[in-house]
Amino acid sequence: MLLIPCPFCGARNETEFVYGGPVGPDRPGTDASDDAWRDYLFVVPNPTGPVQERWWHARGCGDWFTIWRNTVTHDIVERPK
Repeated sequence: MLLIPCPFCGARNETEFVYGGPVGPDRPGTDASDDAWRDYLFVVPNPTGPVQERWWHARGCGDWFTIWRNTVTHDIVERPK
């Protein structure tokens, strides 16, 4: 079981949350090439180690927040601000 630290509700069970995905690169501008758009839309990074992720506390306060989670150990390595 993963305990996710909500900034408003404290540490809660992962079943209360919805995974929003990793924090990715900024959206390309209107002058971006087709290759840049392809990479932005379809290439999903799969790093090992700490990854910045978005989570939604769907069964709690309803807040979206960002945490750093180690993808190898599933430990939360930095608390949300």
